[in-house]
Amino acid sequence: MMAVRLRAVVALAALLVLVSMGCSAKKKGAAAGGAGGGLGEEGLGTGSSLERYKQGTLGTGEQGPLKDIHFAFDSADLDEQARTILRDNANWLKDHSKAKVEIEGHCDERGTVEYNLALGTKRAGAAKEYLVALGVPADRLTTISYGEELPLCHEHNEECWQQNRRVHFVVLGE
Repeated sequence: MMAVRLRAVVALAALLVLVSMGCSAKKKGAAAGGAGGGLGEEGLGTGSSLERYKQGTLGTGEQGPLKDIHFAFDSADLDEQARTILRDNANWLKDHSKAKVEIEGHCDERGTVEYNLALGTKRAGAAKEYLVALGVPADRLTTISYGEELPLCHEHNEECWQQNRRVHFVVLGE
């Protein structure tokens, strides 16, 4: 099982490198992530979860201007707390009209790799859809799913799993 996960993470990392290489020409003037994971002159972003995982800083309590939302087990439904956080995030995005954001979907370890990648996609999509409904232009928002592959917490209990069932927002540039 560990070998399958490792192969999935390596494949996902390779895909992300290829996608980012293809998109780099489109990022005229956009800040590139530094070693500290921050983006932009004001340090607005926290870096992607994959970047922070590679640096060993994933789960260290970093939080950018956009707050994470969490989900119930096996669900991509937005509860009232998530909608409140998303309204605050939408207000920040409206105040920073040039900011572009990547919306990361994450899951806990239960379920197959494929199922959790799909669930992470649904979670990121639900957050994006709600932000667009609140007036954030869709072309400023991209989504990605990491499924269960980049957990914040590695224990095997509900408290830990709850931390991993999330959507994380990365400010790509302003």
